[in-house]
Parts: sequence; structure tokens; C-alpha cells
Amino acid sequence: MQARAILSTALPRLDPEPMRDRAANALRAAIVSGRMQPGDRLIEAELSSQLGISRGPVREALRQLEQEGLVAHSPFRGAEVLGISQREIEQILVPIRLTIERFAFAEALSLLDDEDFDALRGLVYTMRTAEAVGDLDAVVEADARFHERVIVRSGQPHCLQVWRSVQARVRAYFLRDAAEHASREAVADEHQRLLDALLTREEQLVLATLERHILNFAPHLEDAEPG
Repeated sequence: MQARAILSTALPRLDPEPMRDRAANALRAAIVSGRMQPGDRLIEAELSSQLGISRGPVREALRQLEQEGLVAHSPFRGAEVLGISQREIEQILVPIRLTIERFAFAEALSLLDDEDFDALRGLVYTMRTAEAVGDLDAVVEADARFHERVIVRSGQPHCLQVWRSVQARVRAYFLRDAAEHASREAVADEHQRLLDALLTREEQLVLATLERHILNFAPHLEDAEPG
């Protein structure tokens, strides 16, 4: 029996992740998780050896992380991990989140469907199970995916672009202050309240809940006024 030729459309084209992105993902995870500390020097040759790749992708990855605000370059020290000050959280990250997410959540309210709500419920469940075993990285990942799901559904590409540009810094400050949250269940409980508000589709309730939610996760933030 003659073997049948495989049609060119039978299999999807594989698009392997660029080595630069793999390097950036590994470095980003190390920085956001705290395995790399603010002020740590990032030497291309050492990183290349540790990651088992050439220096070119490492150099490109460091440039990408610099654009994300996780790495800084100086003339004499080269690349180093950039810390997050409380002033930056109060004056930049929290106000940006409030502005972007208030607009995006309001726009998304009429567009969210049953599939979206099922996905958001699943993410809250993921947070709760991850909190139970102390997997903070998984909690933070589910947290980011929850907010991004709503922002994507808002249909506002510029909101999504800005959100993604600060997301790594937001994750970093969340992990930095994680020990100050009231309980292990705090993150899941907060997102459940936010989900419950979204289910009502009442804009004022959603926005008020969202503002409390964002401010609650900047534990040192004092006397912050929404707006």
C-alpha cells in the first residue's frame, strides 16, 4: 500500500520562541521573584554561561528588560537590577493602574460573557489553591491574568499596551510587599469581591471595588486619593 503524502495544511507551522524571549523570561522571573536583588550586576558573559546560550540573545533580553523598567544601565557599572521605591509605587504605578483599569473595566462591562466569567472564576480558584500551598509566583501569575483578561475584553489596545509595559513592575512590588497582606487568602478574596462586582455589571460598584482593590495591594500607601 502506497504511503499517503502529508498535506501541507495538516500540521500547523511551528514557531519556536526566540532565544532572546527565553532569556528575558528567565531573567524577568528571577528579578520579579526576588532571586535577583536590586543592585545586582548583570554581566553578559556570566548570564550567557548560566543560561547556556550565546551573549547576543542575553544582550537583547537585557535591553527588553530595561524597557520594562526592571534593569538599568550605567556607564561604569553596566546592567543591574533596578529596585522599586515606595515613591514610585505611590506616584507612578498605582496612579497608572487606577487610570488604565478604571477605564478598561468600565468599557469591558457590557462585553464580558459567560466564557470570560468562567475564566475569571478559574483564576480566582487558582489563586486560592496556590495560596494554600504558599506558591506566591502562581498567585501573582493568576492575579495578572485576571486583570489582563478584563483589559483585553475592553477592546482598548492602548490600555493593554500601557498595562503590559508596567505589569512586570506591578508584579515586583506585589511580591516585595506580599508578607504584609492580611492573610494567605487575601488575594483570592479580593479578586472574588472584584468578580462579584463585575457580575452585577453595575459600573459604580465595579469602579469603587476596583479602586479599593488596587489601593489594598499597596500596603504602605497612605492618604491615597483615587483620581
